[in-house]
Amino acid sequence: MEWLIIVGVLVLLVVIVGIYLWSTYNSLVTLGVRVDEAWSDITVQLKRRADLIPNIIEAVKGYAAHEKQVFENVTRARAETLTATTPVEASMAENHMQQALKSVFAVAEAYPQLQASQNFLQLQSELVDTEDKIQAARRFYNGGVRDLNTKIKTFPNTLFVRNLGFTEREFFEVDEPAAIAEPPRVQF
Repeated sequence: MEWLIIVGVLVLLVVIVGIYLWSTYNSLVTLGVRVDEAWSDITVQLKRRADLIPNIIEAVKGYAAHEKQVFENVTRARAETLTATTPVEASMAENHMQQALKSVFAVAEAYPQLQASQNFLQLQSELVDTEDKIQAARRFYNGGVRDLNTKIKTFPNTLFVRNLGFTEREFFEVDEPAAIAEPPRVQF
C-alpha cells in the first residue's frame, strides 16, 4: 500500500512536469510565431517605403538635378534597406535611410515650385504614413521579442528551452535613436 502511494505521487509529479513542459513549449512557439509575424510586418513597411523613394527622387530630381550626391546616398540607403535580413542589418539601414531622406527634404525645401507640386505633396503624405507604420511595426516586433526573451530567460525555463531549439531574438534597435525619434520632416 505504501509503495502504491509513492508510485502515485511520482506519476502525479511526472504528469505535472509534462503539462508544464507542454504548455511552456506551446507558449514559446506562439511567441516565436508572433515575433516572425512582426518582423514580416516591418519588412513589408520597409519595402513600401523603398518603393516610394524612387518616386520622391524623380520628383525632386526634376527641380534639383545638380544634387547628384544626395540622390546617390538615397539610392544606396534604399538598396541597403531592401537587402537587410536581420534586425541588426535593418537597424543600420534605417539609420542610413533617415539621414538620406533628411538630405532629400533639405534639398526640396529650396524649391518652392516643388513644394507646391501636388504629386510631391502626395508622396510626402504617403512617406509620413509609412514612417508611422514602420515605427508601430517596430514597437510591436520589439514587444514580441521582449516577451519571447523573457520567457526563455526565466527560471525554470532557462534550464531546458535552449535544448528545445529556442534562442533569444535581437531587438530592432538603432544606433542613433534621435535619428528616428520622429519621421523625416516633410511638411513645407
